[in-house]
Amino acid sequence: MNERGLANAALEPAPHNAGFPKKSFSANIGKFRELGLLGFIVLLSLGVQLRNPSFLSWENINDIATNTAILSILTIGMMLVIVTRGIDLSIGATLALSGMIAALTVYEYPDLNPMIALLLGVAVGLVCGMALGFLVSRMGILPIIATLGMMNVFRGLTYQASGGKWVSAHQMPDSFKQIATGSVLGINNLVFIAIVIYVAAYFFVNHTRTGRQIYAVGSNPDSAQISGIKTGKILWLVYSIMGGLSGLAGVLWVSKFASAQGDTAAGYELNVIAACVLGGVSIAGGSGKISGIILGTVLLGILNNALPMINVSPFWQMWIQGTIILVAVIINAVVKRGIDRNNLMRRKI
Repeated sequence: MNERGLANAALEPAPHNAGFPKKSFSANIGKFRELGLLGFIVLLSLGVQLRNPSFLSWENINDIATNTAILSILTIGMMLVIVTRGIDLSIGATLALSGMIAALTVYEYPDLNPMIALLLGVAVGLVCGMALGFLVSRMGILPIIATLGMMNVFRGLTYQASGGKWVSAHQMPDSFKQIATGSVLGINNLVFIAIVIYVAAYFFVNHTRTGRQIYAVGSNPDSAQISGIKTGKILWLVYSIMGGLSGLAGVLWVSKFASAQGDTAAGYELNVIAACVLGGVSIAGGSGKISGIILGTVLLGILNNALPMINVSPFWQMWIQGTIILVAVIINAVVKRGIDRNNLMRRKI
């Protein structure tokens, strides 16, 4: 099979063929990875519940969902970026810049419709993402270098826009703060927005040609290019999506915490990457599922909530979270190796 055939195969469902060799154990792990992660979450929750009976109370579950909503929104964009073998270290700075501009706007115009502030934040994030996408797709700059440099640019613009000052709760109208505290059909707005975005992302990834092309670019960029996929546009698209979601998250963040600061969400990109890794997104690119990042986000949210509830030292909290992330990375590497081995054997056949 030539390279064009390999790229086309990445866009179409693999045929069932009894002549293919039996999958390795490591490849089979990948097939049931989400089920195993779900089982671990259930066991962890039951264990914490035995130590603290209030853990599975409705109030606490609602707190976990609300506190992880912004994280879950960002993991969607980060998954798409990582699938294309990229990384975005600037999302915390993009979030801060978008949130600051939205906060300054509602401070100057307190009667402004909060939806306009929300759209303004998304627009700012989208522009940031498009700029990054241009550097990566057109200029050929490595994603880690481009996003690291732009992270400092966006963070500096945040301080410049605010003059180094904060926008606090009393300077924001109640209508703006209600973006995060309000509800739709009894569901908190943050959670509702996250659900809508996940449904849209699931459809985009699984039922559109562009979604399949994103995975093709991450699996084999050269073959994707030969098959006619415009890899530059795909890369520009995923970074733009990441920027738009970061802008949305920035407005939601500022509304939730009723505070806009220059150092908002500093280092938060590491939490987003960790959630993706826990959810089975391969740093090597080409693989990742919506269901996986949902579970990865939930697990990270449970850990952040449960460990303090059972009086685990903050130092041990970091150790436990780091260990779990490391185990997830090892599992991902083993699964990727098994899948690559099976694919190689199929190509030989």
